[in-house]
Amino acid sequence: MPDVKTENAGNSNGANRRNFVKAAGAATAAAAMLPRARSTPLVRTAKAAGKQVTYGFIGPGSRGGRLLERHLRRIDVGHCAAICDIYEPNLQKAINLFDGKPTPYTDYRKLLENKDIEAVFITTPLYMHYPIMVDALEAGKHVFCEKSLVFTPAEVVGLRELHAQRPNQVIQVGLQRRYSSFYRTAKEMIEKGVIGKITHIQAQWHRNKSWRRGVKDPAREDQINWRLYRKYSGGLCAELMSHQVDVADWMIGSAPKSVMGVGGIDYWKDGRDIYDNIQLIFEYPEGEKLQYSSIMTNRHIQGRRTPGDGCREVILGTDGAIEITLIPGGEGMWFRDPMSEKMGDQKEAQQTWVAGATVADMVGQGEGLPIIPGAQDLSSGDVGFIEKEVQFAKRWLYNKGIMVPEEDKDPEYKELESFLIDVRDGGTPKSDIEVGLNDSIAVMLANHCMDEERKVYFSEIDQMGRDGVNLSLGGAPKSA
Repeated sequence: MPDVKTENAGNSNGANRRNFVKAAGAATAAAAMLPRARSTPLVRTAKAAGKQVTYGFIGPGSRGGRLLERHLRRIDVGHCAAICDIYEPNLQKAINLFDGKPTPYTDYRKLLENKDIEAVFITTPLYMHYPIMVDALEAGKHVFCEKSLVFTPAEVVGLRELHAQRPNQVIQVGLQRRYSSFYRTAKEMIEKGVIGKITHIQAQWHRNKSWRRGVKDPAREDQINWRLYRKYSGGLCAELMSHQVDVADWMIGSAPKSVMGVGGIDYWKDGRDIYDNIQLIFEYPEGEKLQYSSIMTNRHIQGRRTPGDGCREVILGTDGAIEITLIPGGEGMWFRDPMSEKMGDQKEAQQTWVAGATVADMVGQGEGLPIIPGAQDLSSGDVGFIEKEVQFAKRWLYNKGIMVPEEDKDPEYKELESFLIDVRDGGTPKSDIEVGLNDSIAVMLANHCMDEERKVYFSEIDQMGRDGVNLSLGGAPKSA
């Protein structure tokens, strides 16, 4: 972290700075300048505090293998005692990551019989999440499960009932943005009113590839390319949108009330039955909207400053906007746009952000303030007055603990470490069972609204759950 101590460079500059903080609202302006994460993942070894948590890992495929290799083998809070996979190459690769050579299994139920295992990580294909979670919870294990947490409306009901019977067992879903210092700073800004009232969120995750993996043995097509088939997968909604609808729920502070949209298989006509492009609008209780797009033919983002994977969220409020992403290494921008008049208080609104606000004068509508890691030397003669004021505001906010200059740890690392600490110490995850279930419901109903070509209300999920509806088999895409 850069030096955050306030520098005293004379009475004149000190007075100017004090006026800047007071008149320009530095706490508001600079708090909104989001931190920029490093372009490469941060991996730091956790310091064990007390005993390690003994865990098993089920499903070390592409996602699970990444979590094991990049993070879990470096986290001292936990000890990997067992790994399970039905695909021998994945199983052996995962076992070889650990010097202690965890016990290999090809049947997860045998792994769950191990009394020494306190917790399990589940990173299997989506359709297997629920049955494995049920068996794990009934075996007394704590559970970390990748998103989406569950696959069908009936599973929403079932998991809630099982958790109510076992409230002391930790259930965490893999939504790592909840553990990002970037996103937590954005949430703090919103709570402090930096961008006014949220009215809209625009989010996209665009890619320019098929999502298909090469298969040497045709008999393994479903096993290798499970994401492309509805009987196993929630498609783009589950694999990508789930992260971003969770961001919207978190920033707005509620779950949606309805969703409508269109999707199709319009380019990748290769036998898949999940949509290759989706366009959705979620409506929230106070009229807020999430406008969502995911396509698989182009990953361009207008105004993008760094190469990435076509992923971002833009949070639009009455007084400004936050543009944020976790990919590739994270970046954030704040755009000031104070509303000149507001409902019910036009006279007072016209007197907002007036003379004396040097940052407000410098940053006009449509201009953004990027995060610059570190701070310049304010005593340098090469730094102009306005630049000094901006640097001072940033340092002041770092000192007050409002801003974070960069991710302290990779959010993936942090979510895994936090799960193990919560298991050990009895904590509650930031992405707990209700976060996970709300997210899963959004995935199911988003797919359903496109299949049905109608607006779907979130209240419908309760009846679907009681009726045992399986939305993954509820109808082929209209364009298939």
